[in-house]
Amino acid sequence: MTLLDIHEPGQTPLPHAGDAAPAVGIDLGTTNSVVAVARDGRPEALRDEHGAALVPSVVHYGADGGVVVGDAARARLVAEPDRVVTSVKRLMGRGAGDLEALAGTLPFTVVPGGDGGMVRLLVGGRARSPVEISADILRALKARADAALGRSVDRAVVTVPAYFDDAARTATRDAARVAGLEVLRLVNEPTAAALAYGLDKGVEGVYAIYDLGGGTFDISLLRLEQGVFQVLATGGDAALGGDDFDRLLAERLLAARAARGLPALSSSGDAKIALAAARSAKEALTTHDSADVDVVVGGVPSRETVKRADFESWIAPLVARTAAICARVLSTPASRRRRWREPCWSAARRACRRCVARSRRRSAGRRWPTSIPTRSWRSARRCRPRR
Repeated sequence: MTLLDIHEPGQTPLPHAGDAAPAVGIDLGTTNSVVAVARDGRPEALRDEHGAALVPSVVHYGADGGVVVGDAARARLVAEPDRVVTSVKRLMGRGAGDLEALAGTLPFTVVPGGDGGMVRLLVGGRARSPVEISADILRALKARADAALGRSVDRAVVTVPAYFDDAARTATRDAARVAGLEVLRLVNEPTAAALAYGLDKGVEGVYAIYDLGGGTFDISLLRLEQGVFQVLATGGDAALGGDDFDRLLAERLLAARAARGLPALSSSGDAKIALAAARSAKEALTTHDSADVDVVVGGVPSRETVKRADFESWIAPLVARTAAICARVLSTPASRRRRWREPCWSAARRACRRCVARSRRRSAGRRWPTSIPTRSWRSARRCRPRR
């Protein structure tokens, strides 16, 4: 029995390097999800037969018990809205008491969980938990990976919002386990974004990662030194995302219909249809100054026009909320610490009095340590001595 493996310097294998089974990376998103694998050291998103990498995080539960995930489920939203679930990620790990922050934004019927547990959704006449629904999405991603790699995949690294609490992270692991996947690690989405853009390769400095997703908002302040990430500060809002933009636009579309005497919402199915129409209009406004969208509510169709300038004015308060969160993160002591830790240093490893005084003036009003932290002069800037 081997109690200890000893390796030569520089030859220590990576974790799981000796395992033959492949592992995939999964981004389980509110609006869309994706699964990827590393080939020859480079990430590659796995695509379907049509060449699409994104899998809409939409699930349809048929009357015969069948489960459909992705574009096919989204296509059935208008015909069978009561059997389709979208944006379930917003409910991961949430109990009935947590729904106040999402009041008015949920396009489905919510059933409180027993004994203060996670809420359940009434879909197709049956109550289902967010873990069950997320597991169905993960199964679809796993099936795509199995087909692409030609073997069964049972291990994954999954990204989660940095502002996900322990309950939401546990729910994500549970969903993966139900789908037949072992979660090797949960990676915060801002960190994953930094890795995806190659910020770990020879780039140093402090970076702010602004991540406004479909259901959550995250802002992370990362320091990169010699390929090592250090998280200085994080912030966010687990109830702020693109879904809220869709809801505001849907409310405007419905108000325009009501002004002409057309029927209002009468069910959660109508709400899903209105949100889908708002999402289509929002996507069209990305490349056009205005967009026409068809809205069918109460069985009565109508065509509405939305201008980009109007849309931007409607969502301005939500964007301002993200800016306020960013300001709080950037004002934390951890994010300011670097400012007084970078005085110049002389060859004798003594801080230049002039540079220290300048740093003190820049950070007036802040508490300073009793001594300037020591730093190796070989990697620091040199001051030109005063004559």
